[in-house]
Amino acid sequence: MDDSLNVYDEPLIPCGTDPVTGYYRDGCCNTGAGDHGSHTVCVEVTQEFLEFSRSRGNDLMTPAPQFGFAGLSPGDNWCLCAARWLEACHNGKAPKVYLTRTHKRALEIVPLEKLKQHAADIN
Repeated sequence: MDDSLNVYDEPLIPCGTDPVTGYYRDGCCNTGAGDHGSHTVCVEVTQEFLEFSRSRGNDLMTPAPQFGFAGLSPGDNWCLCAARWLEACHNGKAPKVYLTRTHKRALEIVPLEKLKQHAADIN
């Protein structure tokens, strides 16, 4: 697993534990060599985003008990794939981002300024 640092090079804050999120299901948007989707962007999902994701072939609303996944609802926090978030952004469907909970590796795919435009936690 890569160092747990956010986009500000500070310790990564947990994204969500109800439901438990993250590639490693540790509640954080941690990443590493096996995380080919770069599940690094912490968001609060919206109905609009969930429907967009489903239209792109990734249904995050429908439970998948075989994977211990209850499905997401609007308001849930979730670690999204950086490329999916960027795609949603380009289509006007991007959910708000928590920068202090977003792993710095997201910056390899999404510019910080773009994330800041959708930030839920900028002071």
